[in-house]
Amino acid sequence: MPYIVATFYKFVSLPNYQQIQQPILNYCQSQEIKGTILLAKEGINGTIAGTRQTIDNTLAYLRSLSPFSELEHKESTATTLPFGKLKVRQKKEIVTLGKTEANPNEKVGTYVKPQEWNNIISDPEVTVIDTRNQYEVEIGTFQRAINPETDSFREFPEYIAENIDPEQHPKVAMFCTGGIRCEKASSYLLSQGFKEVYHLKGGILKYLEEVPPEESLWQGECFVFDERVAVKEGLETGNYELCYACGHPISEEDKASPYYEPIISCPYCYEELTPEKKARQINRQRQREFEQNNTTK
Repeated sequence: MPYIVATFYKFVSLPNYQQIQQPILNYCQSQEIKGTILLAKEGINGTIAGTRQTIDNTLAYLRSLSPFSELEHKESTATTLPFGKLKVRQKKEIVTLGKTEANPNEKVGTYVKPQEWNNIISDPEVTVIDTRNQYEVEIGTFQRAINPETDSFREFPEYIAENIDPEQHPKVAMFCTGGIRCEKASSYLLSQGFKEVYHLKGGILKYLEEVPPEESLWQGECFVFDERVAVKEGLETGNYELCYACGHPISEEDKASPYYEPIISCPYCYEELTPEKKARQINRQRQREFEQNNTTK
């Protein structure tokens, strides 16, 4: 049976987030759940994996807590557990933008269902912005989408200030992997004077799950933050791997490059490779293999 991967988030006022960390951790451990859950004053954000029963149990438990009674989630499957550990952490923000004026608990843009998204982004008057980072955009994005070329979500406000003007871009539509970044970005844009702001409800993952491939305006694959690396239509596991040296997604074409050397480098990091770094990479792999061999004995 495949493992179930559940992703969820909810912006909700959570003044007691520090007190609920340990109970949530304890329950997830009792279900042998793996993955990460973040808690902050502004809400909850998580991606977890387990069996069908343990995921159902854990989601039911979270929804039994009053702040999360209406918690929505998205599912996909994996043939192996995509996470090795369980982490339940306290954070200042469940997705870090660094702007206090961005508060989705007070205001957000207009949610757009996946079935209605094509109409929004096909409108020539709408500026379509991918709120994800450069390495994510490189392996897949929507038609007409602008790539801000950011290395972290914290850089997004600066990009907006320098490139997107409320007067020149009166209609803006944004998207991200699961919906959390574009929801917070929509709150930020509203605080900056933008009037008509849209964001994809459920993110790319919900779109790929619900919109048939023949109707899709998505191009490529969608990066995910687990060992599957990327998913495609129907949320099937994609064709990318991670470079062991730098963590950048790499395709079969990348692996055919003369700059690709398993464990050592890929086309995205070979220029930074030094003899010392190469030696460290080899030693890391030897240590990893040693630990794996001892675990299986």
